[in-house]
Amino acid sequence: MRMTKRWRVRRLSADGGVRERADVLAGEEPLEIHVAGRSYAVTMRTPGHDVELAAGFLVSEGVLGAADDVLVMDDRAGVTPAGERDRNVLDVRLAPGVPLPDGSRQRHVYTTSSCGVCGTASIEAVRTVSRFDPAADDVSVPLSTLLGLPARLRSQQEVFGRTGGVHAAALLELDPGRPAADAEGTLVCVREDVGRHNAVDKVVGWALLAGRLPLRRTVLQVSGRASFELVQKAAMAGIPVLSAVSAPSALAVELGEELGVTVVGFNRGDALNVYSRADRVVP
Repeated sequence: MRMTKRWRVRRLSADGGVRERADVLAGEEPLEIHVAGRSYAVTMRTPGHDVELAAGFLVSEGVLGAADDVLVMDDRAGVTPAGERDRNVLDVRLAPGVPLPDGSRQRHVYTTSSCGVCGTASIEAVRTVSRFDPAADDVSVPLSTLLGLPARLRSQQEVFGRTGGVHAAALLELDPGRPAADAEGTLVCVREDVGRHNAVDKVVGWALLAGRLPLRRTVLQVSGRASFELVQKAAMAGIPVLSAVSAPSALAVELGEELGVTVVGFNRGDALNVYSRADRVVP
């Protein structure tokens, strides 16, 4: 398993030029997530930080909410037909007393790298009740801090720089000891993946395993659009502000308003739109 793969390509140009060269592609492989030995979901992802990905995915599913909910996460659970270790299977064992996930929420089809909610029984099943309440977070974010986030994220997108083919998510932690007017914040985690929802799951999974949930006084910056699933994932982790480079969907904005998540779109470094809970953004 590799995050990237080299491939020979033929480069054609409009002036008739033809040349052979090596290109670098983003890796994409399936990850089968088991819970207590039973298959729960399969997602297409860029290999790397798989334990975080599984942990974050199960936070968004309402299965996990704290580090001590997990007894062990075993990436040695799978065996290939040749009898070798299958690194594309990961089993999550829950701590005693943590209820197993509702069988009705088991993903009956695989989750593609472009879809974080495929296979769920209904839209109601996706509106998982969070253990945390982002609406109660009184964080204030300077406009200048939000506008600077896309550039700060881009500067740390190593795989994107080599392939141009992955999304990224970054978690900004604001310092409660600094005035809102000049609080630049600290990027505490950046993750990349072919799936934008996977990149967010890896960030949330990092936070869960580090014992940092709920993620109060934080901003989640994503490299693509703000979809319903990303607002839901932010709310499930207690993240009060979601900022996206591109547009939000109508359903994402409605969910942000309902759950108290500030949804920011079209953040291109010089201007942005605030669609919900605009009171948190300090001009």
